[in-house]
Amino acid sequence: MKIIVCIKQVPDTKGGVEFNPDGTLNRAAMLTIMNPDDKAGLEAALRLKDQYGAEVTVLTMGLPKATDVLQEALAMGADKAVLVTDRRLGGADTWATSTTIAGAIRNLEYDLIITGRQAIDGDTAQVGPQIAEHLGLPVISYAMDIKVDEAAKKVTVKRQYDDRYHVIESKMPCLITALSELNEPRYMSVGGIFDAVKAEITTWGRDDLKDVDDCNIGLAGSPTKIAKASDKVRKGAGEKKVFDSPEESVAYIVEKLDAKHVI
Repeated sequence: MKIIVCIKQVPDTKGGVEFNPDGTLNRAAMLTIMNPDDKAGLEAALRLKDQYGAEVTVLTMGLPKATDVLQEALAMGADKAVLVTDRRLGGADTWATSTTIAGAIRNLEYDLIITGRQAIDGDTAQVGPQIAEHLGLPVISYAMDIKVDEAAKKVTVKRQYDDRYHVIESKMPCLITALSELNEPRYMSVGGIFDAVKAEITTWGRDDLKDVDDCNIGLAGSPTKIAKASDKVRKGAGEKKVFDSPEESVAYIVEKLDAKHVI
């Protein structure tokens, strides 16, 4: 069984984010991590590898520094890694990103594709299902549990749905989007870290993509345009009052609530 896991290097939002003049994220200037939902998807693939001896290939689109998350994935136990990087692919929205990733996946063999539900830098949850649409695959999103019947070439997924869940079966090949709550990802092993440093990472550019038109990639091929980007507006300290008695405090609060038509 061959599994492709799509992962993304995302800004570590605890360290703050920066924007370029065109409104896109300045990824080169920020600390980065592997997207949490993607990491859960990788762990799910690695458990299937432990169970069935599956071959796990991780794939990411990004700047050359995105090799960091690929090496992390290799150190966790992935077998192969592919980086898709090219200046012509920069500034892509979800449509252009999914088009690019699908074009890269067409170069690979697969029985199952796993992506994260969404990335913490965009929160759209669009790229995974869009990849499936480009490739003509069935998609099961919001996976809380994944079971594979390799002999029957079938997956059974527990899918989150409001306050309950669906149980959905699909023939492979198919695409699954994973929730971060799906599992607890393993740590990198010491031996895995040493092997990952020496491992060869396949790098593809625009010309390596299959069945992809230039009009659907990069910033120019992105139908979504950012009109304006700004930092969060900080609130002022507010009004502070100190009263001598509880009665005065209550009267002041009631007066303010009444003025705002809360009561």
